[in-house]
Amino acid sequence: MSSSFCCSTAPIPLSQVGAGNGSKKSTRDVKNLVRSLGVHKLRASPIESLESGNWVKLICGASFEDVVDIRNLSLVYTLAGVDCIDCAADESVVRAVNQGIDAARSILPVGRPWVMISANDDEDLHFRKAEFDPADCPLDCTRPCENVCPANAIILSKKDCLKKEHLQHAAGGVITERCYGCGRCFPVCPYDKIRLVTYSRDVDATAKLLSREDVNALEIHTNGRETSHFKTLWDGLGEAVTSLRLVAVSLPYAGEQTISSMNTMFSIMEPSLRCSNLWQLDGRPMSGDIGRGATRESIAFAVRLAAASDRPSGFLQLAGGTNAHTVAGLRKHGLFQSKLSPRNGQSEYGSFGSSCASIGGIAFGGYARKIVGRALNSMPSSSEKHGETHPLIEDFPHYLWMALMEAAGLVGTVKNYDAALLPGR
Repeated sequence: MSSSFCCSTAPIPLSQVGAGNGSKKSTRDVKNLVRSLGVHKLRASPIESLESGNWVKLICGASFEDVVDIRNLSLVYTLAGVDCIDCAADESVVRAVNQGIDAARSILPVGRPWVMISANDDEDLHFRKAEFDPADCPLDCTRPCENVCPANAIILSKKDCLKKEHLQHAAGGVITERCYGCGRCFPVCPYDKIRLVTYSRDVDATAKLLSREDVNALEIHTNGRETSHFKTLWDGLGEAVTSLRLVAVSLPYAGEQTISSMNTMFSIMEPSLRCSNLWQLDGRPMSGDIGRGATRESIAFAVRLAAASDRPSGFLQLAGGTNAHTVAGLRKHGLFQSKLSPRNGQSEYGSFGSSCASIGGIAFGGYARKIVGRALNSMPSSSEKHGETHPLIEDFPHYLWMALMEAAGLVGTVKNYDAALLPGR
């Protein structure tokens, strides 16, 4: 595989996929693309990917619960070769992720990514929903909220409501399942009608999900300042954490307090930690789709942590604002797949020594969903092949091919796929 991969930020035009029967892509084209990239030959375990610095995680969203989109996203990114899929700690969402993974592997026997569920120890940006009553909106409102929403979670017309009939809250206003709490609608409402409501995942329900065989990892979102809430959540999960393959802690940069908070949280986890752990460096949450500069904060966070000799054991992974420019930013600082300096006092789980990469990998969320969403949103609203009232992307190979091109282009920046094999890039 080539190591000189460059991902273009420009989407592939729909016209390039073709509208006529003669130019449409088939399932064979999808298989050939996956084979040509060598995804089906990847045999490294997720932990080995972390050690090599080419771990890629898809973030479906801690609050994103549209199971149709989640299933299709999981299918596409499994074929693209991700190591892990992070989703809401909700039974129906976990089921959708695994269905997508299984559907992908029925097309071609690629590696099975780990399934990670997300929980929060206190109020967190990733665990909130926007709310408003559309009946309160003035008739002459220009609807800036609808225009700015990256998840298409705000619907104010009857026609669009009918297109989302598989969702429980599609009568108008905010579609709860699609809202992932980015908050962009809140400041643009000219009449201050929008509320942001925070919530926490139930500890007992989360522990129950962790006992499932098809859930492999846990991510805890914390503010990095108040560790007592972290301890309460960790203790509440009890024995459920002992069967996991990876425990991740997602936190923002909290200044000089960051390292001491990380050490405290690690000391809380360590007695019952039976697997590797990971620190998700949350730079600028839920902003990767905004533009090139959104990734700067996550890279700056990585530079600080990679140089810290007193940080606790665990892989480092970027998130929050990550996009097609993240790898270039890491390369600029000499952190992309570079080796970690030897350190003492490490956990027995994972080597974290000089043979490991200084940065284990990258998680892509909003940007990953955006580039594939273009194909998902273009599909017909039903799948006649299976009698479904919602579309299964594998029933539309030309859209699957288009989505896979975008997904592989992004994953390939980390996995070092040969860019020449992706037409138009």
